[in-house]
Amino acid sequence: MQPRGGELDDDFGGTDLDRAVWFPHYLPAWSSRARSAATYAVRGSCLVLTIPPAQGLWCAGDHEPALRVSGVQTASWSGAVGTTRGQQPYRDGLRVREAQEPFAGWTPGPGWVEVRARADVAGRSMVSAWLVGLEDEPERCAEICVFEIFSDAVEPGRSAAVGSGLHRFRDPAVTEDFAAPRLPVDVTEWHTYGARWDASVLETTVDGEAVRTCAAPPTYPLQLMLAVFDFPDRASADDRDHVPRLEIDRVRGRG
Repeated sequence: MQPRGGELDDDFGGTDLDRAVWFPHYLPAWSSRARSAATYAVRGSCLVLTIPPAQGLWCAGDHEPALRVSGVQTASWSGAVGTTRGQQPYRDGLRVREAQEPFAGWTPGPGWVEVRARADVAGRSMVSAWLVGLEDEPERCAEICVFEIFSDAVEPGRSAAVGSGLHRFRDPAVTEDFAAPRLPVDVTEWHTYGARWDASVLETTVDGEAVRTCAAPPTYPLQLMLAVFDFPDRASADDRDHVPRLEIDRVRGRG
């Protein structure tokens, strides 16, 4: 797969995703394209990712805890069925269930990205935007988390613990450095979450204000992933039919 960097500026002004940039599935190699398809709409110049009550589990019977997800990503590939070659395996020895053709919509190296978004994470859900290595080589797998917000970390209308930083995974050159400081943001309102990185430092931001800095982020090509997650095992009577939502107004970046 040939990486494709450069400039990205998508305001979702059409009626569907730009399929030259976005792949509307979440890590389908471990499941399938059918069972990993995002529930989404492009309307009002926004990408709207949701998880309705009828949406099935991702990797049912294997992934623990039980998980439902609607996500899009800017690259995808895998090895052949039965191999362990794929992106973001969630356990050792995981094998490809459905082989994926290589796709590279936007795969920046050092650069920057901004995601203007708002979310409804009431109940038992989580939303996130992150950049992760393509894993064309197994050690090229580290993650730059732009933002990660869990429902139980939100004080409605007042504040939220906003996670960001680096996840090492299996990259020996990257140091794990992730934290979720509490910020005075209402996640149901529009905010711009950003990351800027080079070979020496990663800086994450919210509305242009620095949140965290981390040393020595990855410099190999990364893919951008945007997703809303639901954890059915955490359901209560009050939120059993809740539909978590992530709305993205604009994605800009260069790398």
